[in-house]
Amino acid sequence: MTQNGGSISDSGDLETRLAEFRRQAGEVSDRPGWERLRLEWLGRKKGVVRQLLSRVGEVPAEKRRDYGRLVNELKQTVEARLEDLDGELATQERAAERLAATVDVTLPGRLPRLGSTHPVNLVVREIAEIFSPLGYSVAEGPEVEDDFHNFEALNFPVDHPARDEQDTFFLADGRLLRTHTSPVQIRTMLERREPPIRVLCPGRVYRNDNDLRHSPVFHQVEALAVDRGITLGDLKGTLETFIKRLFSPDTGVRFRPSYFPFTEPSAEVDITCPFCDGEGCKVCSGTGWMEILGSGMVNPRVLAGCGIDPKVYSGFAFGLGVDRVAMIRYGIPNIRLLFESDERLLRQVTGR
Repeated sequence: MTQNGGSISDSGDLETRLAEFRRQAGEVSDRPGWERLRLEWLGRKKGVVRQLLSRVGEVPAEKRRDYGRLVNELKQTVEARLEDLDGELATQERAAERLAATVDVTLPGRLPRLGSTHPVNLVVREIAEIFSPLGYSVAEGPEVEDDFHNFEALNFPVDHPARDEQDTFFLADGRLLRTHTSPVQIRTMLERREPPIRVLCPGRVYRNDNDLRHSPVFHQVEALAVDRGITLGDLKGTLETFIKRLFSPDTGVRFRPSYFPFTEPSAEVDITCPFCDGEGCKVCSGTGWMEILGSGMVNPRVLAGCGIDPKVYSGFAFGLGVDRVAMIRYGIPNIRLLFESDERLLRQVTGR
């Protein structure tokens, strides 16, 4: 019998097959090679041994018994050699695993991969550095607030329509997740009572809002200054200085009249679009301007409610979304990326 399926002969053909197997077995040096050899010789459908057994009917009757015995001996030899090879390879694999796990104490140490500060924290730190020389300190407060500090003390009566714009998440006990960091300003004025007061209030805030540029959780930085003789001119000068340092000296600043219950008068503040330098693009809807923060003079009712005489003292306040600044600064297209803890994003942002 020949390997290509010729006539069946005596044991000479099987001896040739056995010699061929031993040659192939001697060339096996890894697990894939062992698996190929096993399938070639012991495979259920096309294995050499299976093919030899299937052709026993072609052997003359007087030679059939010897032929079957020789094929079985070939099968046993193949199985035994494959088992030996399997053991040898397993020994080699265990040795390789031990070698890979070995630590060479003479090698120089490997520096761990260092992370980077989150883009939002980078912006908050930069804002704090800008205001620190101006005499502002950082104040913080709870994220779970009561209605008084979050709304009533800021001139939001229970039925005030402005509350609709700050729809938030309420707890079973009546408390809520703060919608802005303004409650920190209220707590600061209630604690200090006696101006001058200059505080910066960063932190997480929550609103029922969710799209590409808004998130149910985001970050704000608000500022409050209360003292004798503070005017709208002080507010404008402070904001222009702040914005030009935060973005660039060439950034244009525009004030637009607006309304906030806790300030009077109030103004929205726009900057020239950083993406098109004020020429108009899709980001700024072709206007060349981008809204960046809200501001105004502290409403006398708010001062009086905190025990500060509005006839003696005045003040201003403003607040901006840190997430939007981070998106502008680092070219982040979707606000959700700031909250996904994707290490690839964090590795790209290293600050200035």
